[in-house]
Amino acid sequence: MPQKRRSHSWTELKQAGNERFRAGQYGEAVNLYSQSIQLLEKSGQKNKEELGILYSNRAASYLKNGNCSECIKDCTRSLELVPFGFKALLRRASAYEALERYRQAYVDYKTVLQIDWNIPAAHDGVNRMTKTLTDTDGPSWREKLPPIPSVPMSVKESMAQATSSASSPQQNTMIDNKKKAPGPEAAKKAKALKEEGNVFVKKGEHKKALEKYTQSLGQDPTEVTAYTNRALCYLSLKMYKEAISDCDEALQLDSANIKAFYRRAQANKELKKKKSCIEDLNSVLKIEPNNTVVQKLLQEVQMK
Repeated sequence: MPQKRRSHSWTELKQAGNERFRAGQYGEAVNLYSQSIQLLEKSGQKNKEELGILYSNRAASYLKNGNCSECIKDCTRSLELVPFGFKALLRRASAYEALERYRQAYVDYKTVLQIDWNIPAAHDGVNRMTKTLTDTDGPSWREKLPPIPSVPMSVKESMAQATSSASSPQQNTMIDNKKKAPGPEAAKKAKALKEEGNVFVKKGEHKKALEKYTQSLGQDPTEVTAYTNRALCYLSLKMYKEAISDCDEALQLDSANIKAFYRRAQANKELKKKKSCIEDLNSVLKIEPNNTVVQKLLQEVQMK
């Protein structure tokens, strides 16, 4: 008599989806999360929080695969179930940004900062959107924004409790909890040192610039541009492994950072890591499909 195949529970399917996600198999992760969502919804359990996590996790898989529209849909569903879930907000913001819906992205990044001020990816997102919207809409760009929701105090308090306890297994790679945002004095010093580094880069003095960026990161280890700028210096000094390490740090803080992907691709090219180089260049093209510099480098690498 043939053995009956054991059906999986929604928790097992979710766990399998998490494993596929960590292995970079995002398409398979989407399928597993979808099955888990279906089972949980059919079970009639009123488990809004778990369902919210599943939609948010599936959204992360869609985002990694460049399917930004589905990512936005899933994040919105997750936020209906668990209002002000910061991971869903961050993922939706990244998807909006990739689709050039900058006003909506700004609102989501800004909402995340109301929930927790110490999230570097949200600070960087707000800075990028502010620059882009100022360039496109002029000085009165704020007048054209959708309303920014007000986050209830209860949400902020529960978030503060969550971050003080152990981090959850679903911790998103966009956020590195080990890196604490600096106080105002340290942030000011870090900015001044970074700007000194920028001056040296413009003069072509990459060794001196590298020292300044290192000092800047000592004051503020959450500043993404200090990592990407130092990676540029490492590239110029042919220190390719160090450049990759800095790009990895930058991408932990901001998972859609174009400079980090591009500079890591350049370093991988020099180290003859063709597959990694192509993956990074494709990551840039998912965010900026018309980037001709990246398209040209991709063609060059593929022809080798």
